[in-house]
Amino acid sequence: MSISAEIARYGRPIRAVAVIFTALLIAINGFSQSTLDPTSTVTVSTTGTTNDQPITLQRSIEIALEQNPLRKIALADEKTALAGVKQAQSMLLPHIGFSETATLGNDPVYVFGTKLRQQRFAAADFALNQLNRPTPLGNFSSRFGGEWNIFDSLANWRNVSRTRLIEQAASQQLKRTDQELVFRVVQAYYGLLLAQKRLDVAEQSNTTAQSVLEQAKNRFDSGLVVESDFLSAQVSAAMRRQELIRARNAVNIAQTEFRVALGITTPISFKPTQELKEGRPPIAALNDLESTALNTRPDLKQIRLQESAQQQSVSMAKASFGPKLNAFASWGTDTANVFSNGGNNWIGGLELKIDLFSGGAPKANLSKQRAMHERVVATRQAFENQVRLEIGRAFYDVESACEQVEVSRAASAQAQESVRINRNRYDSGLATITDLLQIQQAMTQAQTNYWNAVYQCRISYANLQLASGTLNQKSLVNP
Repeated sequence: MSISAEIARYGRPIRAVAVIFTALLIAINGFSQSTLDPTSTVTVSTTGTTNDQPITLQRSIEIALEQNPLRKIALADEKTALAGVKQAQSMLLPHIGFSETATLGNDPVYVFGTKLRQQRFAAADFALNQLNRPTPLGNFSSRFGGEWNIFDSLANWRNVSRTRLIEQAASQQLKRTDQELVFRVVQAYYGLLLAQKRLDVAEQSNTTAQSVLEQAKNRFDSGLVVESDFLSAQVSAAMRRQELIRARNAVNIAQTEFRVALGITTPISFKPTQELKEGRPPIAALNDLESTALNTRPDLKQIRLQESAQQQSVSMAKASFGPKLNAFASWGTDTANVFSNGGNNWIGGLELKIDLFSGGAPKANLSKQRAMHERVVATRQAFENQVRLEIGRAFYDVESACEQVEVSRAASAQAQESVRINRNRYDSGLATITDLLQIQQAMTQAQTNYWNAVYQCRISYANLQLASGTLNQKSLVNP
């Protein structure tokens, strides 16, 4: 059977399938030109390709710690807790106040007492008519008064200790927020580098696909291959362009994620100055990492401080059953008007209070505080177990990710060599275009897998530092 007959027999069905598949790709991606035209090109706009601002990882972390709103929230919580300490300390000191009062009235008791305080009471004021129906009297009263809780069964002292523990817990939360922000920046920074590497791979793959397409067209025009080879090359080129579009979009998304991690709202495009490259980070033994995490993690310290603070709340509830001793004193002047002289007086004393019965409220409160303490203790134990799990998972993730780098590097090299061999075989007519396109796709995937593995090795190590509580802006996040 002749070659023309073979083409007539198999070429049309293959061509029909290829045309349908290519039309679907055109519809999905909105190509305005026919993909059957080997000279057609795709233009995709990307932001910041000419005005990228160079930035280092260290500088990125510094910006995030200055501008990210999550840190501002944690910082506000710390300030709130510090104000709570000062508020609790104020209850240990005397409270002194001043008041100025102006009154006018003819109430008999008011008039009688006010004249005494103004030191203006006379014998005529004892007249029954004057006592029962006094003339309206004005009074200007100036008062200094104070009270001091001398002893309350140490409830206020317990409260000061409790608020100090809460303030220390808020400080630990701020440290943990800083660590989490550092990890987010590291993740976003290397995520942007990974997106750019994927874009490089996609551009290289697209260039190769266009070269194969041009070669297939020339060979088809020369009658060296059937039309199905040309159509397969067109389909492959369209798929590579589709991957290129997705890779460019991924870079734009990575830029947005990086800006969010930094706390920047303006649409600035950054260019990381560091490279995404291999690195074998130093890893301590699992037992040492677990011990470090249990002793170092700020969020675990926070829970332990909250546990101690709740124990102080239990002590405060117990103190409510004890006696309270208060001191009070006041001094004041009373005058008929602002410009006249009047009388002055003072009073002072001590007050002892013992709660004999209040419906069982103190006992109920003590039971409540004890139950809350038991809850915090259980929460701390559960969190310690969670920390052990996080350390173990992060440890093995680093081991796995770094081993995958070696495997994927070898696979990428093998795929490149296979492409070279099959390209020579195709040029010599010993291999089909299907074989060539498949191995090129395999090489693209191998290169992508390699960069993914390098990224995962970096991020998994930073995550291990985060799990152990040692991650900070000066720690070794780029070994």
